[in-house]
Amino acid sequence: MENKPIASGHDFYGATNQGYIPTAEGAPAMFAPPTAESHGPSAPPAGMFDSVPGYEGTVAGGGGGFLPPPMPAYPVPQPEPGPSQPHWNIPSITEDTARDAFVLFASSKCCYNSAPAKDGVITNMEAFNTYRYRLETFTESRSTEWSQEPYNGQPVDAYSQPPPGPWDIPAKTPSFFQDGKQVIKVPYTSSVKNCHLCLGMGRNPCKDCSGAGNKVCWVCNGSGYRHGDDRCSHCNGRGRENCNHCHGQGSKQCGTCHGKRQLLVYINLSVKWTNNQDNYVVEQSSGLQVANLSKVSGKELFRDSQYMVYPVMGFPDPAVVRSAERLVSEHQGKYSRTSRILQQRQTIELIPITKVTYMWKGSSHIYFVYGNEFKVSADDYPATCCCTVM
Repeated sequence: MENKPIASGHDFYGATNQGYIPTAEGAPAMFAPPTAESHGPSAPPAGMFDSVPGYEGTVAGGGGGFLPPPMPAYPVPQPEPGPSQPHWNIPSITEDTARDAFVLFASSKCCYNSAPAKDGVITNMEAFNTYRYRLETFTESRSTEWSQEPYNGQPVDAYSQPPPGPWDIPAKTPSFFQDGKQVIKVPYTSSVKNCHLCLGMGRNPCKDCSGAGNKVCWVCNGSGYRHGDDRCSHCNGRGRENCNHCHGQGSKQCGTCHGKRQLLVYINLSVKWTNNQDNYVVEQSSGLQVANLSKVSGKELFRDSQYMVYPVMGFPDPAVVRSAERLVSEHQGKYSRTSRILQQRQTIELIPITKVTYMWKGSSHIYFVYGNEFKVSADDYPATCCCTVM
């Protein structure tokens, strides 16, 4: 049975409060009875929610419920191996390209003198083979939670018919490999409940004055007098003043039901799309930190996208083949248990790295030029100074 809206009335906290508690002249002011700090649970109690057919155990009172994907009704297509890839060599960059990148790098640093970049003599350039394997698994996960909003006469449809299953509700899937989220109100789960925070009264006692509507006068500290027989002008000798937070009413509108006394409660379905990504970069002996490579792109050698990919085969670097086997196995085992896999994609990039050795004022130094963007790393730049920001 659904609840009917309760009748309006005036049984609010502080409704009979006149703003002040009068005191006899010369006597201390009376204090209002203390009120408990908490006037109700801060979250909806579990008993507030009814069991919804098809959602038993999937939605906790006020909390969330995890929904594992259903078993597919048809055989899962098996991934097929892609073609073997030929051996690729890193194209060498020219000395002019290496110097231009170095000059641009030095000019971007406020503490770097550009002379070593412009006038240093390049003595050696060495290229390194570096591959990055990337596996992306695009998944959809679903969860449910009870939600609420002030009741303003919205349709109440709980138990009018069974609600659709959480994985039967259509959602608008974003483009593959792009994160996204959609929140959907589950049909036929909406019902009306008395507000749990104000106990259906629409107002809560003011915490600042404990529901009294007035507080001890801060000027005379409740005595009604300031010096000797001088009556306090701030409170007119009453010893108390109206509470500014509730304007003397002793209560404030309930922030949960907005004074409506009732809440529309229903189940929200959260659909989340996540592009889960892992990278593996082949170790190389150039001396450049692998972390630098995360900021650049390379030349794409291989791309394979399908429902579930097959680990790359026949690639000349065995480290790439091993990483593909490991990551594909990990992704398919991990994400198939917690979500629905929609698409997988694996790529192999060749990231160019050139180690440049140069002479400056009789000393040898090195820097690296890497990625399609010709980024530069130069940890031992020979002409730096300390800058002070005024």
